[in-house]
Amino acid sequence: MPTLHVSPLSKLHDTVAAVGASHLVTLINVDTVVERPFGIAESNHLFLGMSDISAPMDGHVVPAELHVERFLAFARRWDRAAPLVIHCWAGISRSTAAAYIAACALGPARDEDAIATELRRVAPSATPNARLVALADAMLGRDGRMSAAIARIGRGADAFEGTPFALRLD
Repeated sequence: MPTLHVSPLSKLHDTVAAVGASHLVTLINVDTVVERPFGIAESNHLFLGMSDISAPMDGHVVPAELHVERFLAFARRWDRAAPLVIHCWAGISRSTAAAYIAACALGPARDEDAIATELRRVAPSATPNARLVALADAMLGRDGRMSAAIARIGRGADAFEGTPFALRLD
């Protein structure tokens, strides 16, 4: 069964090794240097440089349609033979939004609320970036249901960084 794994940057290498991931998505500030873990081919690593914000702010890169388009194309190219790891700085906002988006995109018949409820169960600190979710919601034709489901689960538990977790795609 294919799985998505989410990790903070501090646990990236351990997570990739532990789950045997073949693909990696990095959602982190533009200038943050991320060393690609052993076993991840350059062609299987997507780096999306953006700040963890939901509205434009001077000196920051706001998540944009291009970021979501690139992410969706990468997720759809993933062969699902081995896990996909998604990470940001803390493993709480950008990466949990991306995991939720991937689960919705790769399971078009799945209910948005059910995916959000599962996300909350496996990741108590998850606070998915609302802008990323809203952009994907529109692109996937989910008519606001993705955003509503994330609003329903609300802000996650306070944490400095999230604990790595898996989100199943079934």
